[in-house]
Amino acid sequence: MVRKPYQKQQRFDCSPIAQVELNLESRDEIVPVLLGLQYLYTNAKLRTKVVQAVAADLNQDSRRDVGRPGMDDWHVVVLAAVRLGCNLDYDKLQDQVENHRRLRGIMGIGDWQDTDGFTFRRIRDTICLLKPETISKINQAIVTAGQSIAPDASSTVRADSFVIETNIHYPTESSLIYDGVRKFIPFCVELAQQLETTGWRQVGHLVKKIKSLKQQIGRIAASKSSRKKEALESRYRDLLQRVALLLERAKSLTNEAKSLGASTVTLSLITTIEHWTGLTEQVCDTARRRVLLGESVPNCDKLFSLFETHTQLYRRGKAGQPNQYGRLALVYEDGAGFISHYHLMARDVRDQDVVVEQTKLAQKKHAGEIHTASFDRGFYSAENESNLQQIIEDVCVLPRAPGEYVQRIKNESAKFHRTRLHHSGIEAAIGVLQRGNGLKRCRDRTELGFERYLGLAILGRNIHTLGKLLLSKQRPNASAAQSKRKAA
Repeated sequence: MVRKPYQKQQRFDCSPIAQVELNLESRDEIVPVLLGLQYLYTNAKLRTKVVQAVAADLNQDSRRDVGRPGMDDWHVVVLAAVRLGCNLDYDKLQDQVENHRRLRGIMGIGDWQDTDGFTFRRIRDTICLLKPETISKINQAIVTAGQSIAPDASSTVRADSFVIETNIHYPTESSLIYDGVRKFIPFCVELAQQLETTGWRQVGHLVKKIKSLKQQIGRIAASKSSRKKEALESRYRDLLQRVALLLERAKSLTNEAKSLGASTVTLSLITTIEHWTGLTEQVCDTARRRVLLGESVPNCDKLFSLFETHTQLYRRGKAGQPNQYGRLALVYEDGAGFISHYHLMARDVRDQDVVVEQTKLAQKKHAGEIHTASFDRGFYSAENESNLQQIIEDVCVLPRAPGEYVQRIKNESAKFHRTRLHHSGIEAAIGVLQRGNGLKRCRDRTELGFERYLGLAILGRNIHTLGKLLLSKQRPNASAAQSKRKAA
């Protein structure tokens, strides 16, 4: 696919990107995002670094000088920043490309130029070519550029973790078992037709019976009957027996296909069936252990979604959210509001397990300039505090134990207390990421998509912060340049 870094030939029907006039009095979130992108484009060294990183992903296994025309690398940078910088879905992003004149100006698209190539599918497929590592590099370049404008920003950070929900329904074993059945049965029917095997004519009725049992279990679980436990065990026993028969038939079918010498298409079907039956068996096993045997099943053995298998359950004591299904992300905010470092945590680790390692990486990204850092009590351990003090001069992390906490509060310096009071600003940054940058719930699929989504949201926030920083210098009295947030 033919791609260019950006349009070097000036068009008659649009202004140069550096001369696109933005409404700096507007408080809409797209204005600072476009202002940040304009600064990125006019900084030739920064622009080259970013578009080269994007080009390496877009044409990793293909040539750039042959094929049909594709999006420029600069177009991809702008679309990636605007998508979650303004918390848009792909349909709204397509509409903005078609109708938002200043966005088109920043992209270098003229008034006479057709935008048929910017369909939501094409935008989605192109952005999904970006690797999380590439997005992280672009983020680092943006943060470095922003810290050069506000040099004092790199000396302080505050860090915290939060749960980003995966896009799943509420997980119960009965609903997950039904998900598995309705996925592997159609593939079994297709494979049986290829092999001309009988016995799968009434699968529609079987799936409906599984669905009926799932609904009965849901109603019983929500009731307050004194015989609730016995009724649940009875329904689950019936459900597990029926599903076990279906799983056995699916295994027999795949074994038969393998013995007959399967073609490439048949092998693909067999792999798909084995994938879904394996997940269904895992959920059936945890349901049997929990409901029929009365075991307390650890989270590491559970599946909370058959479609987003990386989902984890977190119980962090949040008001109104006792259970959160998703993944933990750790973010570091510098003194200017940039998210200078972020990390998607593994399913089985806690805050205190990763804080030292990630703080070392954050210090490296800041070129060793971090002098003050603050953390929540969830990151504390005596060993962690000692290790953090070897990385950063002033570390504010308080013990979890109430007695130790009170004693530390009494004995610490005024500087320590100021850092502790300013630490709460990270909660505001997390709130902005959740409400304004789509990190309340990830809308992309798979674990790789989840990591990419996190990076794109951070990219949108950092470019927005860069735009606000530039706006405060160009038009300090503008209402859009004002902020009540205190620096870290």
